[in-house]
Amino acid sequence: MNFSKTKLLRRTIALTAAALIANAQATVVHFKTNMGDFDVNLFDSSTPETVENFLDYVEAGSFNSTVIHRSVLDFVAQGGGYNYFAEDNTVDVVTAFDPVINEPVFSNVRGTIAMAKLGGDPDSATSQWFINLSDNSANLDLQNGGFTVFGVVMADGMEIVDAINDLDRYNLGGSFDSAPLISVPAEGEEITNDHLVIVESITVTDNNVDTHLELLPPLTIDADHDGYPNDVDAFPEDETEWLDSDNDGIGNNADTDDDNDGVADVDDDFPLDPSKSERETNDSSGGGSLPLWSLIALGLVSVLRRRVKK
Repeated sequence: MNFSKTKLLRRTIALTAAALIANAQATVVHFKTNMGDFDVNLFDSSTPETVENFLDYVEAGSFNSTVIHRSVLDFVAQGGGYNYFAEDNTVDVVTAFDPVINEPVFSNVRGTIAMAKLGGDPDSATSQWFINLSDNSANLDLQNGGFTVFGVVMADGMEIVDAINDLDRYNLGGSFDSAPLISVPAEGEEITNDHLVIVESITVTDNNVDTHLELLPPLTIDADHDGYPNDVDAFPEDETEWLDSDNDGIGNNADTDDDNDGVADVDDDFPLDPSKSERETNDSSGGGSLPLWSLIALGLVSVLRRRVKK
């Protein structure tokens, strides 16, 4: 199988055909694959930008004849990134639209579909999606701003996704380093659509935007997307505050004392100067000077030290 350069002619034909398709805001889309079919309910109201982005690709026909190029056992099955062209047995990247803003509302639990994106860039998702094969919330809800869950596989559809995940995986190079294959070609023969897992089409089957409430997954375990799970976050809805190790109601990021004067930096006008802090008063002792009792104490300590040395 050859990985070809961009096929501008095919893209032009696809986009021209897409222009004839009526716009739709779908609640349910149908995945037709060579391993079986399943339906996905989309969360139009909760993740509107992500759903609109996904439907833009659906309506453009971009997902037709795409490859499940990555399958990690009991983790995810990923697609939406590469088209397969049977006429010359080649694959090519799906033409990407503008990236979509991250909308991490729901948790990455089993059966949910989410957007793939670039590392270190929460707002970089384009066409690639993945289906969670297990509860990945402890990982995917916390990293890279959280991965946007925008739908869930319906009814018995996960049986098909599980069957895909049960296939043997092979390193075909590049992004196909864990590609599931239905069968392995004989020695000397090329890999074709008889071996690859192909998403033949994704189509709208129900354009009612009233999401099935009974299918909504739990909310993300990192509500403020600061990288700390809610159950250990003293301020789970405030991304500027997080852990509170001493349980004083002040997040660790604001509860520091860089000059070790006993005053938290957030309340200290001079956080790097131990001789000046809000503990001191502006009396005759002078700003920042030590009071008399402190000088006496220091003098006694000095005397004791000299005696010990003798």
